[in-house]
Amino acid sequence: MDLGIAGRVAVVTAASRGLGRASAEALAAEGVNLTVNARSQEGLQQTVRTAEDAGASVLAMAGDMADPELPGHLVEATIERLGRLDIVVANAGGPAPGRAMDIGDDAIRAAVETNFLSSVRLIRAALPLMQAQAWGRACCITSYSVVQPIPTLALSNVARTGLWAWVKTAAADLGPRSGVTINVVCPGPHATDRMLQLAGADADTQQMGDPADFGRVVAFLCSAHAGFVNGAAIVVDGGQTLAL
Repeated sequence: MDLGIAGRVAVVTAASRGLGRASAEALAAEGVNLTVNARSQEGLQQTVRTAEDAGASVLAMAGDMADPELPGHLVEATIERLGRLDIVVANAGGPAPGRAMDIGDDAIRAAVETNFLSSVRLIRAALPLMQAQAWGRACCITSYSVVQPIPTLALSNVARTGLWAWVKTAAADLGPRSGVTINVVCPGPHATDRMLQLAGADADTQQMGDPADFGRVVAFLCSAHAGFVNGAAIVVDGGQTLAL
């Protein structure tokens, strides 16, 4: 299926590895030009090479998304170098494991900054451009923990569920008539570095998804065909959650 987004431009954060990289590569395969971000410029090089091999023009910008100024800089640089901005895929690496009664105030603040506010800031910075052209897709990568909290990942549960609540609220202000949609994609276990590390010795026995398949789900949500998908939480977990 042609997703109808060739020639569009996307910003994808935390794109050096894992699900962010898979999303960037899936968009590049559909003809989307990219600004990709991660904390390390060196870490982005494989993403850049794969996207350029697919024919995409790519701008790589290193920086920590916890920096409140970075989302605006990403948007400005994208317009300057790539000429437009149509799609935002907001992603951030997950916080450290911990149970609810064991996490302190500082850890909670850091998780909210990285896994909630960074995505909100990026979408707010991009939204005026999308509204002006009456077309845009904002997609936040969260976790299946927004529908079924994971006992050992309390920081992720808190920050990502907050982001989902914000997206659901913001979606009512956007929607099909505006041409701009906003959704979250909620991955279950995929074979990324983080998930393999969390699984430890049990990694070989756990059922995990292919990050490339997840990236294609993100690409579809950012497509021309998904204009009526708004305010949704799409769970991509192989049926592992039990929540209705």
